[in-house]
Amino acid sequence: MTEMPRDHRPAKSIRVLLAEDQQMMRGALALLLGMEDDMEVVAQVPTGDAIVGAALTHCPDVALLDIELPGLSGLDAAARLREEAPGCRVLILTTFGRPGYLRRAMEAGAAGFLVKDGPVEELAAAIRRVLAGETVVDPALAAAALSAGPSPLTARECDVLKASADGATVADIAAALHLSESTVRNYLSSAIGKTSTRNRAEAVREARHQGWL
Repeated sequence: MTEMPRDHRPAKSIRVLLAEDQQMMRGALALLLGMEDDMEVVAQVPTGDAIVGAALTHCPDVALLDIELPGLSGLDAAARLREEAPGCRVLILTTFGRPGYLRRAMEAGAAGFLVKDGPVEELAAAIRRVLAGETVVDPALAAAALSAGPSPLTARECDVLKASADGATVADIAAALHLSESTVRNYLSSAIGKTSTRNRAEAVREARHQGWL
């Protein structure tokens, strides 16, 4: 009698790339997904900058991405994967279920968006569904995104707020973005008004809270 191999996965397993900066969370997700008969975690990366390279090397079917990663964010990486690895479906998995994040993920070409507090069975099912061509979104977050509406900030206002997040001066921001100081002040003033805050530090916090940055 021929002995059955220990790993009895189907010949065509779903190849998964996992991007998560917290080592314990990354290891736990890889272990749990690896226990699924039809899945194989082929790459694990701790930074956003490593996502595209790992995808081109390992050819995953699905990339499971956190949003807040060192270097490139998961949302920016999703947009780059759409251009450089179009055969890879993207599923965003994050702690921060913010309506603005969901809108940005969909604009970046993500096929799904889930928060991390769900059971692993739900995550595995979502991976199978996005690979089958479906779009999978946390229902409560989808409802919140519809009620919240789009971000009021322009792309340039977002750039200026991001550049000011670490306490940079107006001159620093102007130099980094190749703008005049008066233009930077105008963008900051507009962003403060649109976020209904009192200063740029509050505007940055509010924009991040809403998922606009």
